[in-house]
Amino acid sequence: LCVLFCRKFGERPQPQRLTREAMRNYLKEKDDQTVLILHAKVAQKSYGNEKRFFCPPPCVYLLGSGWQKKQEKMEREGSTELEAQPCAFIGIGNSEQEMQQLNLEGKHFCTAKTLYISDSDKRKHFMLSVKMLYGNSTNIGVFLSKRIKVISKPSKKKQSLKNADCIVHSFAAVGVDDEESEGEEFAVRDGYIHYGQTVKLVCSVTGMALPRLIIRKVDKQNALLDADDPVSQLHKCAFYLKDTDRMYLCLSQERIIQFQASPCSKEANKEVINDGASWTIISTDKAEYTFFEGMGPVPNPVTPVPVVESLQLNGGGDVAMLELTGQNFTPNLRVWFGDVEADTMYRCGESVLCVVPDISAFREGWRWVRQPVQVPVTLVRNDGIIYSTALTFTYTPEPGPRPHCSAAGAIIRSQSTSSSSPASSSSPSSSLGGLGESQGAYSGSDSGLSSGGSTMSLSS
Repeated sequence: LCVLFCRKFGERPQPQRLTREAMRNYLKEKDDQTVLILHAKVAQKSYGNEKRFFCPPPCVYLLGSGWQKKQEKMEREGSTELEAQPCAFIGIGNSEQEMQQLNLEGKHFCTAKTLYISDSDKRKHFMLSVKMLYGNSTNIGVFLSKRIKVISKPSKKKQSLKNADCIVHSFAAVGVDDEESEGEEFAVRDGYIHYGQTVKLVCSVTGMALPRLIIRKVDKQNALLDADDPVSQLHKCAFYLKDTDRMYLCLSQERIIQFQASPCSKEANKEVINDGASWTIISTDKAEYTFFEGMGPVPNPVTPVPVVESLQLNGGGDVAMLELTGQNFTPNLRVWFGDVEADTMYRCGESVLCVVPDISAFREGWRWVRQPVQVPVTLVRNDGIIYSTALTFTYTPEPGPRPHCSAAGAIIRSQSTSSSSPASSSSPSSSLGGLGESQGAYSGSDSGLSSGGSTMSLSS
């Protein structure tokens, strides 16, 4: 008995499954904790004793109200202010000994200004790893950046589209038709940026944009007017303000100004610019991870954080299935629709299936509801950790007879009896459709669904 008592006394508390009440509280408050890692898509290798620090330096942001509320809760439970503050270390994925501490100091962002990769590291790609913990040594987890390509130096050769990792995509700077006038709407053209194309620089946070620009290649303080090859990472380039007299975008004492270039006396296809009008171009990426301790603190790290990239709605008859595609899925995850847990089937680290709950799970007396019902789609770990997604699921009622209308009911029953289809039923038939990220509408089924009288759709 003594041995049994000691064993139980020393055991860690068993993980608690998330309750519907806890999920309702979460959906009401949404006190998420988010780790955001911003970084360049390529990194230049350092040779010998040199240290070519990553430029721009990787940034780590702690977003969401959950960080402040977590700190306040820890302090109420007896932790000091220092013990309740999050700490962060960053490295290039080799070993923890090489990790550098990030200077948060009560702020919610920091930069890693002294990271580099040496020529002794033979990897062609790598990921930054950010180790997070609280001041009392409680482990939050390790968060990875997106993949970064290692290059020896910026290429001076004319780039080929085969080397896509080193070419700037049009979502970084948008290319448009040269014939398009300034007054017309700016149309996005997918693909890779080439020198000589019209582009627009837009702030990803505020949405503010500069006037239309033409991107030009730079060679020894000269802007080349006739270059048309793909724009490569870490290339020097210039931005000519379209339809002006040789005016270029220029940085002067931390201010953006217009600089007028001089024509080149020897070569008509070149214009002379200054250092401030020569820009180094590089594509950036971000990794974003969101979590919340739905049942309170857990003994295990919150990582790996699952990330949902797309959804697909499938099925018909009595069961509708939702497939989630993404990264970092594990067998101990369950899909929730609002405050309803769905039957979930783990397939692999990139795919999870679940059964779409009946609409009656959200609305009692749903037959009288004539408004769409939209619920968030969330992943929950078996110890109560909630992983939010930006996706929702919508039940849309279809026009149909009133449930108390006996005449309409008799007509439906008679049609059901005369029908030879095995899938027909006395309830109004439902169509199934959905829309996932970067996907069109999915074709529906005419067979009756258990959610009777409603269509289903997805949105982000």
